Order: sequence, then C-alpha cells, then structure tokens
Amino acid sequence: MRVYCQALVWNVIMQLAPPNIGFSKCKQTFASTRQAILVLALTIGVAAPAPVLAQPTSNTPLQAVLKNPDNLKRARVILALGGGGTRGCAHIGVLRVLEREGIPIDGIVGTSIGAIVGGLYAAGVKPDQIEHRMLNRSLLKAYQTIPIPMRIVLIPVCFIPRILGFNPYDGLYKGNRFRNYLNNAVPETDRQIEALPIPFVAVASNLLDAKPYSIAKGNLGLAIQASSAIPVLRRPVPMNGLLLVDGGLQANLPVKQAKELGGDIVIGIDVDEQFSTVNEKEFRRIGSVGKRVINMVLAKVDEDQRIAADILIQPLVNNISLLSTKTKDARRAIEEGETAAKAALPTIRERLEKVAKLKLADQASEAPDLNDQSQVKSAE
Repeated sequence: MRVYCQALVWNVIMQLAPPNIGFSKCKQTFASTRQAILVLALTIGVAAPAPVLAQPTSNTPLQAVLKNPDNLKRARVILALGGGGTRGCAHIGVLRVLEREGIPIDGIVGTSIGAIVGGLYAAGVKPDQIEHRMLNRSLLKAYQTIPIPMRIVLIPVCFIPRILGFNPYDGLYKGNRFRNYLNNAVPETDRQIEALPIPFVAVASNLLDAKPYSIAKGNLGLAIQASSAIPVLRRPVPMNGLLLVDGGLQANLPVKQAKELGGDIVIGIDVDEQFSTVNEKEFRRIGSVGKRVINMVLAKVDEDQRIAADILIQPLVNNISLLSTKTKDARRAIEEGETAAKAALPTIRERLEKVAKLKLADQASEAPDLNDQSQVKSAE
C-alpha cells in the first residue's frame, strides 16, 4: 500500500510539473491537473483506516435533530445524498421528483456536493432555484474564486506569508467566500442548522483523529464548507475543536450516518460512476488514469454504505468529471437524477405503504380491548 500511494503521489507531482508540450495542449493539461489534485486527496482515503460511524460534534444525540419524533401514522424518510462533484447535480433531479410525488422527507444527510444541495433544500430553497444557481455557474464561481490553473501558477506567491511567519492551513482556497455565498442563498432565519425546516446533517472528515463526523448544529454555510473542503484544493475548516475536510474520504455516501437519525426508511442517492470494462486505449489520454482511479476509490469507499441503504437510487452519470465546469454536464446529471428517481418510485411507495401498515398494526395491538371487562374495570 505504501508503494502504491508513493506511486500515485509521484504521478500527481509529474502532472503538476510544467509540461513539455505546445500551447494548444495547455487547456487539456490543466484539466488533468484538477484530476491529479483529487487523486492525491483520495489516496489519503485509500490508506486510511476503515470508516467508523460518525459522531455528533456536540453532546446532543443525532436523533434529537429530527422533528415530530412521535409521528406514528407514516414512515419517516431520511435521504443520504452522496458526494461526487458535478455528478451530484443529479440530487436536484431526485429531490424534484420526490417533492412532486409527495414523498415525505424527514431529514437529509449529505456529503460534499450532497451537503451543498441537501443543505440548501433543507433550508427551503426549491430544486428549480438550486438548479438555476448550478447552471448560471454562480455556485461554481463561489466555490472556485480563482480558476485552478491560475491558482497553481500563484502557488509561489502563497509562500510569502510563511516566510513572514504566518502559517495558514494547507490548501489552495480558503472557502470563506463560498460559506458566505451559501448563507446568503437562504433566509437569515435558516442559517443555523437547528432552525432548518427539514432536519439536516453535513458529514465531514476530521484530520485530527481520521474519523468522519456528523455536523448536526451550528452555521449552515460553515458546515457545508467543511463537508466539501476537498483536500489540497481547499483548506481544512476548524470547528468545535476539530479540523474538517471533505467527508467523501470516509463517508462519501452517508447511509450509515443517515440511519443514526432513526428514520424508518433511508434512501441513498449514489452518484458514483457505474463501471464497465473499457478498452486499454482509453488510458493513453492525459488524465485518463487519474480519473479512473478516483472513481475506483469512491466506489470502494461507498461499497458498504450502498448495501446499508433501504432503497438505493443510482443516476447514470458516467463520463461526467468530478470538477466539470460544463453546463451541459450539470444539466445532464439533473436529468439523470429525475430519470432514476422516477424508476425508483414504485419501490419507494411500496416501502412507505408497508411501514405504514406495520405502524397501524402496532397501534391497534397496543390499544385497550373494550370487550375485556378487566381492562374496563381498571380504567374506571
């Protein structure tokens, strides 16, 4: 494993080095650089210990963030929205279908892009509004305040503060502008997680103890910033004595974290690439190996989480890069999310009806029998 990680890191360094190619291929090289950054980040996840169940960032039990805990008339549905960069736009399509079909949503747990889309929706932002922010690129511009290639060129400048004695956390972007963008996108009354109309939890990874953490309280924008802080690309976010980065390293599809909320049905929305055998010629293109490795790592991280889901929705988002800036990719992911959600509707309705019947049966068995004279006498 050590040799494997060293090889990957060396591959990253080689991709970041100034290429000996013509100007016409610079754009392609910069695209591969983005993939290289993610390979380095996710290599950490491969070498890390097996994920453990997330813990709250306070002493408040996670079940306490759910509202209406005594609702016994229907199934309580929790969504687990997975990470996957631009592919995560599929979450918008899934939410749109569930909302249109009247499927109840009693809680949302999200990682990375899942936390971005899920957090906005939990705060009352409609799918159409989230889609607009995705397609007009305002959300992307807030996330990447300076284009990645330009930021890499400016890396030497970033060392100046260190020479002067200031040592910031490692990463190309701070993320403060992104946090402010998210907070400004929701009503002022919904900027604290505890006050959201739909209970929400953002999942991040703590660098200090190498464990995933569920953020169930505090500022919404800060929680999402932490959950989507891709290592190397974004700086870690200090919060409640933790140092948090992207939750995708250990809980990319947070189904087990969603189950901690105590719902009856957990629906996992997995936006990983679905693998098929490809021709070896595919890996002669610059950046092709890094892209494949990233998708393999994410699929492995999500393996146990997929199995744990009561219902799994998997939009077909193959060939959409994690950090794609193409509007057509975002639009296609949204459409695939709608298609996958529609296909899952019969299974969802069947599960809802089954749980509702079980709850009604339990209520009936617990009700006093009025024909039983001993119970009537006791009641008197």
